[in-house]
Amino acid sequence: MPTLYAGGRVFTADLEHPWADALVTDGELIVAVGSLGECAVVAGPDCERVDVSGCVVMPGFVDGHAHLLMTGSALGKAQLRTATTLEEIRRRLVEWAEANPYEPYVLGTSFLFDALPNNEPTRQMLDDLFPDRPVFIDSFDLHCGWVNTAALSLMEITADTPDPIGGEIRRDASGQATGYLLETALVDHMWGFLARTDDATRDRHLATAMIALNESGTTTAVDMAVSADDAATFTRAEADGSLTLRVLGHWSVHNSGIEATNLAQVEEAARRRDLHTGPMFRVAGIKIVVDGTIDACTAAMIDPYTNRTNAEPIWPADMLNPVVELADKLGLQVACHAIGDLAVRIAIDAIERAQRVNGTSGRRHRIEHLEYADAADIPRLGALGITASMQPVHCDPAIAGNWAEMLGPERAPEGFNWPGYTSTGATLAFGTDTPTAPHMPLPNMYIAATRRSPDDPTLEPTRPDFALPVDESIVHGTRDAAWASFEDGRLGVLEPGACADLVVIDDDPFAHGPSALLSARVRRTVVGGRVVHTA
Repeated sequence: MPTLYAGGRVFTADLEHPWADALVTDGELIVAVGSLGECAVVAGPDCERVDVSGCVVMPGFVDGHAHLLMTGSALGKAQLRTATTLEEIRRRLVEWAEANPYEPYVLGTSFLFDALPNNEPTRQMLDDLFPDRPVFIDSFDLHCGWVNTAALSLMEITADTPDPIGGEIRRDASGQATGYLLETALVDHMWGFLARTDDATRDRHLATAMIALNESGTTTAVDMAVSADDAATFTRAEADGSLTLRVLGHWSVHNSGIEATNLAQVEEAARRRDLHTGPMFRVAGIKIVVDGTIDACTAAMIDPYTNRTNAEPIWPADMLNPVVELADKLGLQVACHAIGDLAVRIAIDAIERAQRVNGTSGRRHRIEHLEYADAADIPRLGALGITASMQPVHCDPAIAGNWAEMLGPERAPEGFNWPGYTSTGATLAFGTDTPTAPHMPLPNMYIAATRRSPDDPTLEPTRPDFALPVDESIVHGTRDAAWASFEDGRLGVLEPGACADLVVIDDDPFAHGPSALLSARVRRTVVGGRVVHTA
């Protein structure tokens, strides 16, 4: 039976025809968008009528960069993102531990570096609270881990444990591990240990993430770093009909240090691309983490940080180039995490080389995060058709202090240069990178439209001249994020023939300004014509 949505305004995300009075869905598709009279004729007299009572109907948000199972897991941990001192971090960990007495570990997420003395965690900061119970905490950027002595013992990390490629087990003057795990040391040791779980736990994490994202208006997520366990979880949910979020996956490819092993991972991604082709879950390409983050001083920079350190790329050019070349040849989308300007240059060089060697174009390769790029490299984005996949929430002024301090006053103001990137002709796709940041798209759009903090509007905005109009911000989080995954015309827009993926919000940021993005609540979320959330 057709469903007629009317009684408010419809923002289509089609900039040539951005507004309509009503729309009609029939089954999984949108069949009409336009005036109330036109849509009523298409819907027919026996249709279901949804009066949105003055609300705004929009395309469902397409989170251009997310980690779904990690989000489900993180939502059950001690939340530390707003803890600004070590004392507050410790208090929240104790509260969580007392509230979860039967959990074998103490789990926390999203600690801020500048909340800690010298911006660096140590096991001694936790050991007096938890001498016997292992503690595992992720940094807010998910590139570093913090553990206590009990956790180091459980993971069997000793003074003789070698650093993995692209990572570091931080050690003190005597050579003992301090409890600080950087980059691939986090992935290999802490995450590798915690990943030893069962399907039921993974299914529960996915269910938790789907509920949270649906409630906040997200209908599609690009999962950046899909593993075999992740794929199995998505496949189970798709098969039993419980997948209420479209998942576009990028297969995770890790630098093993051996070219043949790295290329085998790309070939597996191509196999997975051909295997996972469902309407709710498919594999689109590969994800490569070229460097770390600016906050941890592990992003690869052309010039050193203000503390006089720098970092080598996790994927140097000689290892990255063959992987990107093969992926491009096999028709896979390449998504390169590159935050520092040196890593961005290495990623652009690799994509340019692959397209030249293979004689290809139009693959819609992507650079994820792209927080700081050298001015000489910015024009290359549009020229090579590279998508700038970015997360406004990462430039929230509330978390920007250490980031700006590490770059210094000359470089920091040029970060997150959205207008500079789009001026080259590059497509800008917005996401949240959940759980490195909150998963809610509306506050994310507020940051895009204001460069202000949604949690503390008294803070000065970061480069307000880089802010974008509300309509453009939402288009980058819907239509453009869909385009970046070859879903244009199907997702991210409200037009006949597109999937019936939509949200209804109860305030109008287009008429009332960006602040309405903070007051608005999602009243309904629909995926493929199926109502997955109502309030």
